[in-house]
Amino acid sequence: MVRQWFKSGSPWIWMTGGAVSISLISVIGLLALIAWRGLSFFWPSEVHQFEVQGSVPQQTVIGEIYDREAVPASRVRASGVELKNYGAEEITRYLIKTGNREYVDLDFRWLLETDIQKQSTPKALAVFERSKNGNFYGYIEQVYEQGELVQGDKVAKLEELVERAVELNEQALDLQNGEIGHINYELEQLRLQERAYELDNDLTPEHMAELEAERKRLREAYKGYEKELFALRDAAKRDKVIVRDMRGEMVTLPLYQVLDFWQPNNMGFFAKLGHYFGQLGKFIADDPREANTEGGVFPAIFGTVFMVMLMAVIVTPFGVVAAIYLHEYAAKNAVTKMIRIAVINLAGVPSIVYGVFGLGFFVYMLGGSLDQLFYPEAAPSPVFGTPGVMWSALTLAILTLPVVIVSTEEGLSRIPGSVRQGSLALGATKAETLWRIVVPMASPAIMTGLILAVARAAGEVAPLMLVGVVKMAPTLPLDGNFPYVHLDRKFMHLGFHIYDVGFQSPNVEAARPLVYATAFLLVTVIITLNITAIGIRNHLREKFRALDK
Repeated sequence: MVRQWFKSGSPWIWMTGGAVSISLISVIGLLALIAWRGLSFFWPSEVHQFEVQGSVPQQTVIGEIYDREAVPASRVRASGVELKNYGAEEITRYLIKTGNREYVDLDFRWLLETDIQKQSTPKALAVFERSKNGNFYGYIEQVYEQGELVQGDKVAKLEELVERAVELNEQALDLQNGEIGHINYELEQLRLQERAYELDNDLTPEHMAELEAERKRLREAYKGYEKELFALRDAAKRDKVIVRDMRGEMVTLPLYQVLDFWQPNNMGFFAKLGHYFGQLGKFIADDPREANTEGGVFPAIFGTVFMVMLMAVIVTPFGVVAAIYLHEYAAKNAVTKMIRIAVINLAGVPSIVYGVFGLGFFVYMLGGSLDQLFYPEAAPSPVFGTPGVMWSALTLAILTLPVVIVSTEEGLSRIPGSVRQGSLALGATKAETLWRIVVPMASPAIMTGLILAVARAAGEVAPLMLVGVVKMAPTLPLDGNFPYVHLDRKFMHLGFHIYDVGFQSPNVEAARPLVYATAFLLVTVIITLNITAIGIRNHLREKFRALDK
């Protein structure tokens, strides 16, 4: 009976189904863990006030409970802490985020449960999100508007003043990055134009007069924008709030440094839900702050998507043309076979090797040559002779090229020969048969190769560290300055952002939730790109299904 069951093949079906199920459960469980650890970070946690005394001097500690763990009491005693009248084998300790970095040594600290004399969650406790030095925790004591003490509802008035200060800061930032940034860019272009005239021995008085007139016009405009910028900054510095911190000291917080504030212990569920989505939106849309441990990741999202799309535009035509040549034109001999083996072996080369190749060939050799030929006026500062988004896209295009070639060849081999013969019999040339019949029918396979290429390229980090990605990019590769797309600029990447925050951050505890959140965001970006490509592939498959019959 058992022998017949094995001969029927049912065990292998169940084994395969079980392996697939375990794999799916593992992947879904991993994604769920990353999502929970990352997305829960944005929920407004309760702020606790602890009265502690014991192994530490008597003091008040205010902060959020970030983590808790049970440690052996013997280990605590071995560290020099006396645990009087404590007989249990394990003791619980709490990791508290206290913030207020400028007034405490560390904005995270561990508290033993034996040291906690009293614990409460006062509704009046407030959390202030600041543009620098992280969060600040304390009680709102006084609010000043234009130097005048606010009477009445301080919290409502503070919400109004913080919103005003944030709006003014955003206007100032837009002015600085927009009009003022454009003027600085134009002044730099004039400097390069003057240098180009000098190299060509063409710096005539007429050219000098034109350049000087343009500089004068730009400087006059700059003065006007600068005056407007200073006015916005002065207006944002108008108000302040006095907060009593856990030391009992009165601390003045200028509102131009405050991005938001909330009282989590006094918020209902729907208020917390609204705050949660607001914080999540700021994480996606804002720029990073505080060595990437605060703020958002928008430049990293933009850089990742932009680089992957540029890589896809480069790798697809090269991969398709190479596959068509190998399958349709190349002779079936030992040389062609060796080329196919080499293409397959290229897929197994470590990615860091591609990074070294990209740095040596693309950046130093090709980029340096472009600078000498087309940008001599920029010397000694390199233009394309330095890592940038174009060299990153080219490096990853070479890295993923074998995937596209193999996938396209598989698609071409599945097209019946009768289709080609019928087209030729009707008078079409071989080129017309390829581009009007064969390639469209193979387009689903081409899209499959592109999907695999995008999935691999979006998660690569090692080669990008050598050919273009940076910790903090001052500007995006796309802006309002001609030629609008700047392929020579460095960029930020979600994968490198995870590495930087997780392993290079000066504040490990603060960065840990951001690692999970960014990792989940990177997976989401990859899935979104893949779903888009899969949708296009399925559309093409349905469109040409009739030709396969």
